[in-house]
Amino acid sequence: MTYKKITLHRGKESSLERFHPWVFSGAIAQFDNSIEEGDLVSVYTHDAKLMGNGHFQIGSIAVRMLTFDDTPIDTAFFVQRLTNALNVRKALGLLRDDNNSFRLVHGEGDFLPGLVIDIYDGTAVIQAHSPGMHFARHTIAEALMQMPGNLLRNVYYKSETTLPYKAQLDPENQYLIGQYDTDVAVENGLKFHVDWLKGQKTGFFVDQRENRRLLEQFSHGRRVLNMFCYTGGFSFYAMRGGATLVHSVDSSAKAIKLTRDNVELNFPGDSRHDAFAEDAFKFLDNMERDAYDLIILDPPAFAKHKSAVKNALIGYRKLNAKAFEKIQSGGILFTFSCSQAVSKEQFRLAVFSAAAQSRRRVRILHQLTQPADHPINIYHPEGEYLKGLVLYVE
Repeated sequence: MTYKKITLHRGKESSLERFHPWVFSGAIAQFDNSIEEGDLVSVYTHDAKLMGNGHFQIGSIAVRMLTFDDTPIDTAFFVQRLTNALNVRKALGLLRDDNNSFRLVHGEGDFLPGLVIDIYDGTAVIQAHSPGMHFARHTIAEALMQMPGNLLRNVYYKSETTLPYKAQLDPENQYLIGQYDTDVAVENGLKFHVDWLKGQKTGFFVDQRENRRLLEQFSHGRRVLNMFCYTGGFSFYAMRGGATLVHSVDSSAKAIKLTRDNVELNFPGDSRHDAFAEDAFKFLDNMERDAYDLIILDPPAFAKHKSAVKNALIGYRKLNAKAFEKIQSGGILFTFSCSQAVSKEQFRLAVFSAAAQSRRRVRILHQLTQPADHPINIYHPEGEYLKGLVLYVE
């Protein structure tokens, strides 16, 4: 199989020799004039040595490498990569009667840069983050159905908000295989509705699964506040953990409805829960001191690009300062950042500054990260994005 050719400047192959999956535009000396966004390309050194094959796109990251040899990028390639990814999830024990939701493909972490696939009870939700993966969507859907074990019934494509807008691809969210049959999935024995049609990301944040389970262990006898609750994942784990009170807050009325529905799925008629559609900072400003002794702060990404990091850190500091100010003595704070552009050190410093501002005595009980079905490619440390701290506040 022959692909369009890209040639690197002298010395710019060193990152590929270390198996880093990105080629930046500044590393490219020349390329075929006929190359278009999303094309499959072969990358060569200045002296004509093949470095591998990948997807081309316009922008700073010009090529996302799929192979570091001459392996063809066809249906068999995707079947093999997807099956390898599935085997990892099986080894993690994620395919169980009480758990049918997990991430199958986490981009570079599963050696498929530009691709995310989440599984919800027989439905795969695909998100393309590169034009190349968008053009390969039908091949990927076919490959998903060829994985062993008859795991899937449906494949839904949801990339209207994740593809580079400059590519002008005009993607349409749609079923590639199958059709809607249920929107209820199970995580660690708890049920939840997944809105992959119109919800954020693929419909649910599976990356907080293990952190939700940890929260459950801290919840017994506590009054819990779940800020930025989205569909209420932390809330219904807290209820199963024995919380005496759980309040869920999100600025989106639609998210609050989903939260109420999810709590009702697991705890019908339970009066311990209430939910509020309100701005997080306004809610924290107005709430009484000592009203809660377990608070979860899981905001959306404050910094999607490096240019926004400074303002993001100010936001994290203000948000955590409010929680430190209001939480009851002896309380537990779960605080997170999902901003990839913000480092663990920067986030920890923002939280430290908020703690110092509050003059509270604070201990770090746990340092949290993304779960194992969101793996980090050892050659691509940029894949680490979720940071979290569990804090004891006196």
